[in-house]
Amino acid sequence: MTPPGVNIAHPGKLYIGGCWVRANSGRMIELVSPDTEQVIGRVAEADESDMDAAVAAAREAFDNGPWSTTPPAERIATFRRMVAHLEARLPELAKAWTAQMGGLASFAGPMHGGSVMALSAITGFAESFEFVERRPSHAAEAALIAYEPVGVVAAIAPWNGPFGIMANKVAYALLTGCTVIMKPSPETPLEAYIIAEAAEAAGIPAGVVNLVTGHREASDHLVCNEGVDKVSFTGSTLAGKRIASVCGGRMARCTLELGGKSAAIIRDDFPIDAAAKMLTGTITMMSGQVCAMLSRVIVPRHRQDELADAIAAEMKQVRIGYSDDPDTQLGPVAMKRQLERIEMYIEEGKSTADLVTGGSRPAHLNRGFFIEPTLFANVRNDSRIAQEEIFGPVLSLIPVDDEEDAIRTANASAYGLNGSVLTNDADAAYRIARRIRTGGFGQNGLRMDFGLPFGGFKQSGIGREGGREGLLPYLEMKTILIDAMPATL
Repeated sequence: MTPPGVNIAHPGKLYIGGCWVRANSGRMIELVSPDTEQVIGRVAEADESDMDAAVAAAREAFDNGPWSTTPPAERIATFRRMVAHLEARLPELAKAWTAQMGGLASFAGPMHGGSVMALSAITGFAESFEFVERRPSHAAEAALIAYEPVGVVAAIAPWNGPFGIMANKVAYALLTGCTVIMKPSPETPLEAYIIAEAAEAAGIPAGVVNLVTGHREASDHLVCNEGVDKVSFTGSTLAGKRIASVCGGRMARCTLELGGKSAAIIRDDFPIDAAAKMLTGTITMMSGQVCAMLSRVIVPRHRQDELADAIAAEMKQVRIGYSDDPDTQLGPVAMKRQLERIEMYIEEGKSTADLVTGGSRPAHLNRGFFIEPTLFANVRNDSRIAQEEIFGPVLSLIPVDDEEDAIRTANASAYGLNGSVLTNDADAAYRIARRIRTGGFGQNGLRMDFGLPFGGFKQSGIGREGGREGLLPYLEMKTILIDAMPATL
């Protein structure tokens, strides 16, 4: 059973070792619509033994199969066939995202089209990458640095951007010669099924791409399996800490793209009306369920009231509705537990800050996981709503005295993923960007380019994804010192 318009050949099976196989558990995972709260699909549920089977298949394919030793040009050509298959299924990917996560149908097409374009860009990075480099050395006539695949990769993706995030991990793994086990979120697994079908259609060798869909216990078992050489994880900081501790215990590699509580600093030269429109449009994007979301607004104290009034006016104009309605600007959050989490933070915020607008479920919708865009003012930077990731359409205004105070406040966070400054002065934007402890920073809004490195400082993660640099975490460097340059590299 899959949502209308999404054609999965084997939703009741897992993809392991090049075959579609029944899950050992015999159970199914139910997919629930955030719009209607109704079951819209079911997929197989993997247990611990299925995870072990996937690792064994990936291990065999890496250690004894052809993929890891296939020349890069041949891997690239095969992967291009896979990308072409995914491009042909863009309408299905868009419908799957809207059905499972409640993402706006009006945004789903461009979002997934951009994700497929990103796969082509990653392919280009691999084409120009020197997998063997010549280096000068005093120790040998010929010194070479060989970049070799790290091995078996467990790719674990979240529910908010399930296709783009998982597809990027798979792309970097395959293009570097790794084998991969996809473990999507149990709330949004359909995109990973389409990726597995694309791998099969492209002729990726058996065991190189595997798919297991399971809940937390089985996922933890996958991470703990000693046959996994690297974990690439995108998700919560709490889960990331667990993965880091497990990988550290056996010196496995890991890339962790985790949570954020990113700040937007308002300077005096930036108009209030423009700031209000930008901040409202940003916090309602994907219902605020973006790790790099600008959810803390650091504003000069003398401008806070004016900005609060302007944002409140903008928020009251936001059209809240079902995700398939083209007029909807704010759809549901992804699941019931996420809605309840957001409501918990709103109640907490009422005791420590001023609720300006929002904070309730919309009165005109009697089903689905909906919440109004919500604004707090006079927020203390040490409060929970300023320090913890809410992952919903909740915006906090934090008043400060001057620019130095703004920079200190922005940096006073356990997170360091993203940030922004709203100013018409590019020199000031650069100066402030260099002082903010985040992996990304933009002028005048939430700006990201996944053709460039993406990741965070502090508890926002370890390592980078995106760009040419995204290849490096999937590679090991080997220094080779020999008496003469070999005939072929």
